[in-house]
Amino acid sequence: MITNIPQVKLGVIAVSRSCFPAALSERRRAALVASYGEGIYESKITVENELHAKAAVEDVKAAGVNALVVFLGNFGPETPETLIAEWFDGPIMYVAAAEGDGDLHDGRGDAYCGMLNCSYNLRLRGKAAYIPEYPVGTAAELAEKVREFEPIARTILGLKGLKLITFGPRPDDFLACNGPIKALYDLGVAVEENSELDLLVAYNKHAGDERIPAKVAEMAAELPTDNKYAGILPRLAQYELTLLDWAAEHKGARDYVAFANKCWPAFQTEFKFVPCYVNSRLSAMGIPVSCEVDIYGALSEYIGVCISGQPTTLLDINNTVPSSIFEKAIKGKYNARLTETFMGFHCGNTSTCLLKDPHMGYQLIMKRDLEPELPEPDITRGTMEGNIKPGDITFFRLQSDADTSLKAYIAQGAVLDVDCESFGSIGTFAIPEMDRFYRHVLIEKGYPHHGAVAFGHYGKQIFEVFKYLGIADISYNQPKSLPYPKENPFA
Repeated sequence: MITNIPQVKLGVIAVSRSCFPAALSERRRAALVASYGEGIYESKITVENELHAKAAVEDVKAAGVNALVVFLGNFGPETPETLIAEWFDGPIMYVAAAEGDGDLHDGRGDAYCGMLNCSYNLRLRGKAAYIPEYPVGTAAELAEKVREFEPIARTILGLKGLKLITFGPRPDDFLACNGPIKALYDLGVAVEENSELDLLVAYNKHAGDERIPAKVAEMAAELPTDNKYAGILPRLAQYELTLLDWAAEHKGARDYVAFANKCWPAFQTEFKFVPCYVNSRLSAMGIPVSCEVDIYGALSEYIGVCISGQPTTLLDINNTVPSSIFEKAIKGKYNARLTETFMGFHCGNTSTCLLKDPHMGYQLIMKRDLEPELPEPDITRGTMEGNIKPGDITFFRLQSDADTSLKAYIAQGAVLDVDCESFGSIGTFAIPEMDRFYRHVLIEKGYPHHGAVAFGHYGKQIFEVFKYLGIADISYNQPKSLPYPKENPFA
């Protein structure tokens, strides 16, 4: 169950320009609320001046509203309606009423015009606001746009209340996961950096914890009954309790947490297991745990959790699909070229609910290095393995450059129902024009190998979140008809 995300309480404030009837805005506001249904607070204070604006903001705050819709029922007063964005401390949306519910003499509101001046004044004040692609509509149309605003608002609230907890320095051999953390502070995200020794001390203090047997039973119930690595469960249970207790004790004034943890190579030799299965279980709770201290990977995963309300995962954009697998399992069955496919992989961090035939395994690559002489794995046990379930996905990432500017990418596609014939948490992904996206976004703009995966098509909402956050550089997998700036037209 996802509990690590905010609950959105929506409210609506109507505004009215003094030379237009306030009753017009009020009638249209009531129609919007009726179309939306339960779950939105209707402030009865119609804003015509600055004092009205202050009173309306105080009214919605008293009602527990944390995400606000400012509704231009008519042209609207430019100063008061945009002061609302200064005084309301939360995500805010602006929409405007279309005509058609009255005559065009006494019943015309001109909100279509007023929305232009509203957006201009928001810009003058330097205030961020969500304005839909087409922000003018009937009550029913705007009610649908307000519903689309809800996951966007939830994500903005989540980031404001998030603490990113890290353990260990980022691995030198994975320098690509390294990103300056200043941009996180600019977003309002808190960061707590810790040593792996801090985690090891906390883990050791949980030895003999009376909750371990119940946690082991909980894990065993989730796994196949023939789990050949069940002997590692007590260590994994002790580790899960360690992370959950750390989150509860260290989130401080924040409400939500995500982890970015170092997971190799010293982890195996000192903790005596790999943490992948525990990472997968926390992710199922909506608490992302990124691998290799990938702070921006954890942040991206958390954005996906807030948007979708479901677990996400973090995968390497890992390897090409062999032509033999493409020929037998993809060609003629899916509308995808070989170079539009790739395999997304991680050692075993993906939730069981996202895998076909989930089962516990061991980290094959690490066993070769850390315990090659053992016939059976010991300290490399603890992965969660299986092919990722087929279905729609959104592959995305928010990342800081070296100069601390933020950039992002979003690509929608699908996981194909293909046996990857490999190990780990792995799936065959198909993204339209992936070959061009790979070259002209991932390589051209210097993105690391990790990408967050949300299970569904959420590109529209994620794009709006990035816009709200002020991200100027947002890339996506462009269609063939739309060349990238540096794409060779003769290639």
